[in-house]
Amino acid sequence: MGAAMLSAVTYLADPADPDAIDRLADTLGVLVSGVAAGLVGDAVIVAPGETAAVETVAEATGAALVPFVGGNPFVLGAARARRDWILCLEAGDMPGDGWIRTLDRFVGMARPETGLGRMRRAAPLGLRLAAGLEEYLGARTVRAGDVVRREILLGNPGSAGRLRVRPLNGRIDRS
Repeated sequence: MGAAMLSAVTYLADPADPDAIDRLADTLGVLVSGVAAGLVGDAVIVAPGETAAVETVAEATGAALVPFVGGNPFVLGAARARRDWILCLEAGDMPGDGWIRTLDRFVGMARPETGLGRMRRAAPLGLRLAAGLEEYLGARTVRAGDVVRREILLGNPGSAGRLRVRPLNGRIDRS
């Protein structure tokens, strides 16, 4: 692997939840192996409000902290990210075995027209069916588990129509 190729943006929806900081730490902990492998170059945490616990985690991990003020948290994080590709995660998401190789291959070999890769995640049947439809029809927005070009996020993907989804051979587990 060459230079770090992606930024990880992790959204923490409710810092007041008693397990929120543990879930955030679990997600950031998994990303350390991506940093060591040269895949992950920087991390951004997007969270509503300012809490000492989230600030402490951000400082300890070297992650940038962006206040969530509404809208798509991954767009807010992408504005602060430094890499061309964004790995979108929610606190508690843990990329499964082989994720580094999968994302390294995807990011390194993606054609210019490829803007979004999607890892699998456990979900209720309705959400899995909707995700399957998005593979054929395209996605209107990004979600946790997606790897997306930063320029797409910053260019307001909703206005560009649907994004072509490329399914990836990787999965997201939950802590």
